[in-house]
Amino acid sequence: MNRNFKKKAAGISIAAAVAISSLGLAANGTVTEANNNKNEPTNVIMMVMDGTSAGATNLARWYKGEDLAMDQILVGGMRTHSAESAITDSAPAATALATGNKSNDKVVGLLPKIVNTPGVDPVDPEDTYKPVANVLEGAQLRGKATGIISTSEIQHATPAGFSAHAVHRSNYQDIAEQQVYQEIDVVLGGGKESLLPGTTKNARVDGENLVEVIDENGYDFVETKEELLNSKSDKLWGAFAPSALAYDFDRQATNDEQPSLAEMTKKGIETLSKDEDGFFMFVEGSKVDWAAHANDTIGIISDVLAFDAAVEEAVDFAKADGNTMVIAVSDHGNSGITIGNMNTNSNYPEIPVSTYIDPLKKASMTVEGALKTLKPDRSNMKEAAELYGLDNLTEEELRALKQSKKLQADMTKMLAERANIGFTTGGHTGEDVFLYAYGPSKPFGLLDNTDIAKTMAEYMEFDLGKTTDKLFVNAKESFENKGYTTRIDVTDANNPVFVAEKNKITIKLPINKNIAHVTQNKKTYTKTLEGISVYNGKDFYVSKDALNLSK
Repeated sequence: MNRNFKKKAAGISIAAAVAISSLGLAANGTVTEANNNKNEPTNVIMMVMDGTSAGATNLARWYKGEDLAMDQILVGGMRTHSAESAITDSAPAATALATGNKSNDKVVGLLPKIVNTPGVDPVDPEDTYKPVANVLEGAQLRGKATGIISTSEIQHATPAGFSAHAVHRSNYQDIAEQQVYQEIDVVLGGGKESLLPGTTKNARVDGENLVEVIDENGYDFVETKEELLNSKSDKLWGAFAPSALAYDFDRQATNDEQPSLAEMTKKGIETLSKDEDGFFMFVEGSKVDWAAHANDTIGIISDVLAFDAAVEEAVDFAKADGNTMVIAVSDHGNSGITIGNMNTNSNYPEIPVSTYIDPLKKASMTVEGALKTLKPDRSNMKEAAELYGLDNLTEEELRALKQSKKLQADMTKMLAERANIGFTTGGHTGEDVFLYAYGPSKPFGLLDNTDIAKTMAEYMEFDLGKTTDKLFVNAKESFENKGYTTRIDVTDANNPVFVAEKNKITIKLPINKNIAHVTQNKKTYTKTLEGISVYNGKDFYVSKDALNLSK
């Protein structure tokens, strides 16, 4: 393989970023560029490859044998710390990227309780776990079409950060319901399980069939790649798996009925770009993070390349459109992956690239995909191992795998050893990550993750703070200031309802929905609101639109 790739895009982009920054960086870390084709509409495509360290993209580039699409739009780096730690969880990372606010471990779309990281502003104790508006909600108020796309469950932490508000990222019940009632135009990914009542882990316990709600709201509900690509609807909800989608290498081998991330991205753009006011779309390549947690080198490469193909789709559109900002970034590092390990301590200068890459090229599936082919008695252990690139097993190695009590870990370790790939952890890491961007007003330089949200909001011409003030007021405080008596009805523990009463008026605001039930003079009607009602376990927050019903 030729070490000198056709384009040294990374070096050129960094040099360009430095040159631009020497001319003066705006306070929010953006540089304004003229729109190329037209003044309106403005679009933003925000893309996150979850848990991807620099070592992962570097390895994927060598594996591919040529530059990544991302290399051509490299503009800087991003800090990833949370309000309480140098190493962030995906939930506060997504909250920062989507709302411009730091938060705590596992918290989605709410202000933090704990702030102890140097440089992070403290939060008034009264505002602990107060919901804060995200860029998707701001775009909706501007009349733009919106979309979220993910290869995990759509309720997973990162897509949730751009579409919901919850005290804990595992609360798929609330997150799924909020996403449905947010009236997002395009939703594509996994997570069908959380839309339906049932007895499985993430099935609904509140009795609500959200698929029926989706149908009633006029979506084309699709479950296969063919259905997705053939749909002509302006409103799309794709649920392509009960939980997460397959890794891309496995999808190509055994799950071709699922769309690729690039196909979902392209379809999302085609659908949302019909809106004359423009659009905001969030895209996540979720499972790089999962592979990194598992130290699965093949899974990492698989889904970095799948994400890169999606970036190429987004940038191709942006180049043709001239008025679209594309941002691609990792929310945090994971695994400490390195090309080189303890085996290469003394001889690394003389080891060719092929020594690292050739063992990896033997794999046709990730460890997850390979193990799905394994028989319960492990009688086909040799064949399953070969799918993961572990060929020519010695008798000792084969026996060890057949007897292993932690088979996945032993297989990933064995392949990493063969390829001289190093891992420092099975958890997240705290390093800065690369920042990629293209289009008018794109961010550049070394930024904080909170700057990304502010940059997007400014480009779409809204203020996140003012949007929060419009969408999330304290219901009890606000209604009682108007002379109402209030209570939280928890008769149905799975469906709390905020109730405000005054004279002959009763206003009921159910959790996670954008609706109000109003009874006045014994007549009841239902009103659709601008935003969803959020309950953090202590306080209800509702939109000013809901409060205006009290006039």
